[in-house]
Amino acid sequence: VQLQASGGGLVQAGSSLRLSCTASGRTFDDYVMGWFRQAPGKEREFVAAISRGGIMTVYDDSAKGRFTISRDNAKSTVYLQMNSLKPEDTAVYYCAADFQILSIVPRTSSAYDYWGQGTLVTVSS
Repeated sequence: VQLQASGGGLVQAGSSLRLSCTASGRTFDDYVMGWFRQAPGKEREFVAAISRGGIMTVYDDSAKGRFTISRDNAKSTVYLQMNSLKPEDTAVYYCAADFQILSIVPRTSSAYDYWGQGTLVTVSS
């Protein structure tokens, strides 16, 4: 499956952005979808993930209450709505797909099989 992320940009603190990630090549709803991010000089970290049908979502504590992950299986697209952005949210954001037959939503990057190219989010203070 190929993943194409978009929607990043330069915004001021307190602003909102919506990231999108469109998949092609395989049946989208076979995959748990996740968002990760990597800030300069830091390791890649989990942000949020959503189950195949969209019923279950999980978030890192840093994202709870500010970010919302959603998906539209008809459009093969997963979204990350980011509100109340902070300078510490500055990072390259990656979407990832995990071919999953179980009812689990992994938080670890090693569980994900496919990765998009990343989209840069920069939040100025």
